[in-house]
Amino acid sequence: MEEYRHQRKKEFENSLPMKKELFLELFDYLDEKSETTECQHDFSLTRQFLSDKEVDSEKVLAFLQANGGYCDCEVLFNVEEKFEV
Repeated sequence: MEEYRHQRKKEFENSLPMKKELFLELFDYLDEKSETTECQHDFSLTRQFLSDKEVDSEKVLAFLQANGGYCDCEVLFNVEEKFEV
């Protein structure tokens, strides 16, 4: 079972459209912004972060949506937990 879990984690990490560290920074950024900004139910904060980091936003947004993140708050609620496995 442990080997299976390790394999799944490796497959997930290989599917990432940007470095894992940048995803962790994105989650921290969204978490910080969510303390003072209500979710607009879009990707405005995520897009700003990706633009600041000069990352291909369309690939990352497609990945986020495929993993349950359809707006900034859902990125935190649904996608971040996949990085905690």
